[in-house]
Amino acid sequence: MEEYQEHSLGGRVFQRIREDILNGKYKEHDELRENTLGKELGVSRTPVREALRQLELEGLVTIIPNRGAYVTGITGKDIWDIYVIRSMLEGLCARWAVEHITDEQLDELEEAILLSEFQMKKTSGFNAEQVTELDGRFHSILYDASGSRMLSHLLKDFHNYVKVARKNSVVSEERARKSIREHRQILRAIRDRDADMAEQLANEHILHVMQNLKKQGFEAK
Repeated sequence: MEEYQEHSLGGRVFQRIREDILNGKYKEHDELRENTLGKELGVSRTPVREALRQLELEGLVTIIPNRGAYVTGITGKDIWDIYVIRSMLEGLCARWAVEHITDEQLDELEEAILLSEFQMKKTSGFNAEQVTELDGRFHSILYDASGSRMLSHLLKDFHNYVKVARKNSVVSEERARKSIREHRQILRAIRDRDADMAEQLANEHILHVMQNLKKQGFEAK
């Protein structure tokens, strides 16, 4: 039991630091001190040290012997590469969703879209953070609906890696509205059991996001 709790604690510490890196709390080249993180998270140095080693394996942290751990983060090229890969896999996910999606998941996708549309109709102006969160919910449901644990896990990881870029990608009202319309078109194709159309629309959706990101300087160098 103690071993399980230790692994569970280490896992929570890993997820917390990982989340803080992906959210931009820690910037590239920032030093991650074991003592400071331990005090902040209320844990000893051992789970922090283990978390940093795992983060190094993910490429988010670089550990330099006798110096310390430093944030590598996600570069602009990393973000661009992830979207290129997603532009090929999102379509496959939508195609498989046509075969495996449940009525409950269809309703959840509809709800995510309706809530997004509601946000856009607010007279006080849309909340970019909430729209981004709903965008993430739509994609997460779609990933699960593919019926493939491997594909879902991979795409969810990619989605997490580019959190900062995703916030930027829907920050404009025009792009946010287009993105929601594209989600509705994807859902319609899935409801119609049109696998070819669902695949095409899902891939095009990511390509449109890439076009928007390119305007902001995110592009392979």
